Amino acid sequence: MDHFTEEIVVKKQKTFTEMMYYLSMAFIVLFGLIAMISFNSIFAQFDVFTLVILLLSAGMAVLLFLRRDRLRIEYEYTFTNGDMDFASVFNNKKRKSLGTMKVRNVEAFGPVNGSAFNRYVSMRDIKTSNWFLNRGANLFFFYFSKDGKKRLIIIEPTDVMVDYIKKYLPRGAWQA
Repeated sequence: MDHFTEEIVVKKQKTFTEMMYYLSMAFIVLFGLIAMISFNSIFAQFDVFTLVILLLSAGMAVLLFLRRDRLRIEYEYTFTNGDMDFASVFNNKKRKSLGTMKVRNVEAFGPVNGSAFNRYVSMRDIKTSNWFLNRGANLFFFYFSKDGKKRLIIIEPTDVMVDYIKKYLPRGAWQA
């Protein structure tokens, strides 16, 4: 029997991020207008100050345009027979794979509010990846070593996914 589940984690309190998204759209228009006005002014009379304003406002408009989708982020977890795939989805348009791991290679897995988490998060030279959106959610961690580097991944799975993960964990990896 195959064990498969896929979850998409969305932010529960979206008010601030939605406000920032629409505010960034307004600033894109504002910086674009300033850049167009500065561009027209350069042909009338060349001025270094106007050129600097043109470059800064055009750069800010382009930067905001390219980064605005990162305000609307979702995480996707896919569990298939002991393999976990992680991805981030930006504005329901762009998908970026964060990685894949085999659950049998995990050294420790457990809830973040458990006592074992403090031991792993306080280790030296550990790289932590926070792939969750809701701080008050039921968070879990994976601890593993890959190529001699220590990694800690924090996610917010549902109870169904946690049960599937527990089935494929090596002996002693569950940290309650």
